[in-house]
Amino acid sequence: MGGKSDNNLLFSSFTILLLVSFSAAFSSPFELQTLLPRPLPSPPTLSWHDSELESSSLEETSQLDPVTSNTTLQVQLELHHVDALSSEDTPELLFDLRLQRDALRSETIYSLVSKAVAQNPPRAAGRRSGFSSSIISGLAQGSGEYFTRLGVGTPARNLYMVLDTGSDVVWVQCSPCKKCYSQSDPIFDPTKSRSFAGIPCGSALCRSLDASGCSRRRMCLYQVSYGDGSVTFGDFSTETLSFRRTSVGPVALGCGHDNEGLFVGAAGLLGLGRGRLSFPSQTASRFNRKFSYCLVDRSASSKPSSLIFGDAAIPRGALFTPLLTNPKLDTFYYVELLGISVGGTRVPKITPSLFTMDQEGNGGVIIDSGTSVTRLNQPAYIAMRDAFRVGARNLKRAPDFSLFDTCFDLSGQTSVKVPTVVLYFRGADVSLPATNYLIPVDSSGTFCFAFAGTMSGMTIIGNIQQQGFRVAYDLAGSRVGFAPRGCA
Repeated sequence: MGGKSDNNLLFSSFTILLLVSFSAAFSSPFELQTLLPRPLPSPPTLSWHDSELESSSLEETSQLDPVTSNTTLQVQLELHHVDALSSEDTPELLFDLRLQRDALRSETIYSLVSKAVAQNPPRAAGRRSGFSSSIISGLAQGSGEYFTRLGVGTPARNLYMVLDTGSDVVWVQCSPCKKCYSQSDPIFDPTKSRSFAGIPCGSALCRSLDASGCSRRRMCLYQVSYGDGSVTFGDFSTETLSFRRTSVGPVALGCGHDNEGLFVGAAGLLGLGRGRLSFPSQTASRFNRKFSYCLVDRSASSKPSSLIFGDAAIPRGALFTPLLTNPKLDTFYYVELLGISVGGTRVPKITPSLFTMDQEGNGGVIIDSGTSVTRLNQPAYIAMRDAFRVGARNLKRAPDFSLFDTCFDLSGQTSVKVPTVVLYFRGADVSLPATNYLIPVDSSGTFCFAFAGTMSGMTIIGNIQQQGFRVAYDLAGSRVGFAPRGCA
């Protein structure tokens, strides 16, 4: 009997010790930060601070500062969100449309990568695949989320151009139009530009296209098709682009005479990807292969978002992480994510292996300016979400909203405490402001955790999580940097 009593006493002591340890761990204080709940922002309006852009839609090249191939320079541009092109819509409708675009974009990015990985061997440089409606090339969805205003041609005509780090080919709508969508500016007429020139079929530039063809005059034709069914087709040409009072050229771009799909408002697209035909690659000697942007939260700041090219794009104090390369696809910016903390504690189930890109190009993590909501592969998302729910257990829960499964009713609140969130990239610990992960989704005080899960093994870091940081792309140094408070 004594032995049994001793065993019971030992078991009881062990149970008490286990409960005490669990209670201590569970009750350990979460690291919190303050969120000031703000409603969905009103539709933005277009107001360009650079008076040079407002002075005239035409500007003679002789008034510009020409850039030769041996000159390095720097320029800064304002960025605006695409919602500014639909300013008559309600905040709720604009947010709903943003989530619809986001779903299309993320799914087609996954499709693009999976198709590239499935190619064995990968597409050889310069191989021309011909035109096909099934081709997905460059950008994985019909438009990015931010645009700027720049000059095209000589004399320069100022046009709204979407910017996107997930796209390579630069293009504008051109007359005559077989089919053109509605845009805010007049359609660009290449016959009125002294610097416009066609590209011969046999040239290296033409061979660099994923899908190219020849006109009857043996000039290069291009086609870019997107996962949402959008397409642009026309002449592949060279042209001068003007940034404020600085001209850069020649730049290879598509002059689209047949453009169909979800493109709205802007005249074309400036691809900022890593491929051979992207704007940073084509202007490497002009801007030292460096650019950065800062995307502001419209509900919290009146400052405009901005884009900088050149050495000035790299801010002091930025934390850098090395760029990785997908052997099958050169467009996207891959980085190494090692883990995530919530409330000051690393989430144990989120290990580096969840974010590893294998030798075939599967998985991995990309930074994308055109995706809004960060998508984590499902195991990482569930672990992060569950940790956040524990840390935010004092907040009143609200029903799920769209792709968000962790929402809160903050109506009537002027200030709340929420768990901190830190993304641990190799060499760069990025601590997110509360507004970068708990966002308003309606006008009734509902806020949702702005991450989502995906069954794809690939993770996408979206622009909501990038807000307020200057995100610097130093391609010469093969690295990406994050500078908090970089919008100043």
